[in-house]
Amino acid sequence: MQIVYLVAQLKMHAETIHTLVSDISELQAAWKPTPQQWSILEVINHLFDEEVEDFKTHLDFILTQKEEPWPRIDPEGWVTQRQYNQRQISHSLASFLQARDNSLKWLSALKSPDWNAVYQLPFGPITAGDMAAAWVGHDLLHIRQLVELHWAAAARDTAPYRLDYAGSWDEKDN
Repeated sequence: MQIVYLVAQLKMHAETIHTLVSDISELQAAWKPTPQQWSILEVINHLFDEEVEDFKTHLDFILTQKEEPWPRIDPEGWVTQRQYNQRQISHSLASFLQARDNSLKWLSALKSPDWNAVYQLPFGPITAGDMAAAWVGHDLLHIRQLVELHWAAAARDTAPYRLDYAGSWDEKDN
């Protein structure tokens, strides 16, 4: 893994997320297709918390071989505990983008990180490279989630007309 690749991917993902979210209304941001699914607002606030409390923090932890316990996170619980869906989308997006910019600066300043550095977790070992790769993958999962939310909103907003002619949305059909 090269820092240049990692920074480029994370920067591109932030730009994609910005594009997907920047011009939606507060109503659209808080809308959930079902009570169990996340809203766009919840996704963005999750991305912010993960940016600050998970990926950068844990990658630094692995690289510097800290002796303290692994910082615990609760991404699922934070959605309701931190009332993600009660926030404003513009503020949430700006907070995420600022946190990502801080992460990119931090990553760019790393000099020859040891991607094979290992931290032993209760569920098994994780390398710095694993954490960096997962950071990229995490973004992609949530970009897909944001696109799915836009698709669901388009289906809702164009009803009774159908989106079928565009193609199938189901993964198994692609």
